[in-house]
Amino acid sequence: MVVSTAAFAAELPNPALLVLNKGEASLAIVDVESMKVVGKVPTGTGPHELATDGKLAFVANYGDQAPGNSISVIDLATQKELRRVDLGVLRRPHGIQMRGGKVYFTSELSKTVGRYDPQSDKVDMIMGTGQEISHMLVANKDASAIYTSNILSNTVTVLKQVQGPRVYAASHIAVGKGPEAIDISPDGAEVWTAHSQDGGVSIIDTATNQVKETLPTAMKHSNRLKFTPDGKQVLVSDAEAGEVVVIDAASRKVIERVKVGGIPLGILMQPDGSRAFVADSQSGVVVVLDLKTRKVTGKIETGTAPDGMAWVGK
Repeated sequence: MVVSTAAFAAELPNPALLVLNKGEASLAIVDVESMKVVGKVPTGTGPHELATDGKLAFVANYGDQAPGNSISVIDLATQKELRRVDLGVLRRPHGIQMRGGKVYFTSELSKTVGRYDPQSDKVDMIMGTGQEISHMLVANKDASAIYTSNILSNTVTVLKQVQGPRVYAASHIAVGKGPEAIDISPDGAEVWTAHSQDGGVSIIDTATNQVKETLPTAMKHSNRLKFTPDGKQVLVSDAEAGEVVVIDAASRKVIERVKVGGIPLGILMQPDGSRAFVADSQSGVVVVLDLKTRKVTGKIETGTAPDGMAWVGK
């Protein structure tokens, strides 16, 4: 079933699913118990990815034809944008993640990773990747290692902390063609990246920062990749095929290709491991996938061109 969008804002549900609608520049707040949108907050143009500490949401405003260069800081309780952080020359912010109260984000056009401190309201560190289209970002738990997928350079950059909390050294790992989707295993031992142009997946050993295996998964256009919370399975959205590809993390084998239709992009795992949420950008819905049965159990109408998502609450 498709659930209609609510016409008014309500109290922040617990838990809540946050969904960015790229086509209408909004953040939708979804009550995952009722499967309804209970509020929307305007963002900057072309919001692609977001991070949250449970109270605030940080939205990377990627832009559309004109490159964006801002992060929207949204108060989830009041459902209002508190401020829009001007990133200056750090254009096309995209991948974004919170670690230790700081917000790490990529800037595609400046070939960098930036760090925003919400307490001081300043970008307090900029680290260069030197690679073309540093798109997505994933960090280990203490942000001592940060990995970016670099679409046009066919590499993953590793930013490794070498002295203190502010100094990183960059190295690059050659992978397949068009690496975009990326995630780190729950135990921090592996980073997986899916190549959007050759259908493969590279598995990086984080102890050596070398590719230890490449999987020929035969995807048409991989977009996002996420581990299940227990680390046993990996889900990859294949935007061109309209599928979510499920890989067994231990055997490295594709165990199912779930037809979700449309153009599946962003993937979010429910923390208890029961469900995955997949943003169908074409249809304007988020598809709900039961992780035990690997069946579609519902759809939530969120807005125009949904993509990045985040989870708040229990």
